[in-house]
Amino acid sequence: MWARTPIDIGLAVREQRKNLGLDQRGLAAKLGVNRQWVIDLEKGRPGAALGTVLRALNVVGLFVSIEKSEPASPQAKRASPLPAIDIDAVIDRARGRKP
Repeated sequence: MWARTPIDIGLAVREQRKNLGLDQRGLAAKLGVNRQWVIDLEKGRPGAALGTVLRALNVVGLFVSIEKSEPASPQAKRASPLPAIDIDAVIDRARGRKP
C-alpha cells in the first residue's frame, strides 16, 4: 500500500488496529496518548508529532519504507503517475464493510 497523505496513514492505522482487536483507548494507552489523539490520527488530521505517528505504526505492526523516485519531467508532472484508487472500496473498508 502506498501512503501519500495523512488520511492514507490514518486509514491504514485504523484498519490494522481493528484487525488486531484493539480499540482506540487501547491503542492510546499503548502509545501514552489520549484517545482524541488516536481519533485525530485515524481521521488523517495533520499536525501529529512524527515520532508518535511512527510509534503508532510500530504498535499496530506497520512500517514505513522510503524509496527514492526519479524526478518527473515537466510533461510527466501534468499527468498523474499515481495508480487509480477505488475510493468506494477504501471507504467501505474504513467503515468495516466488505467491498
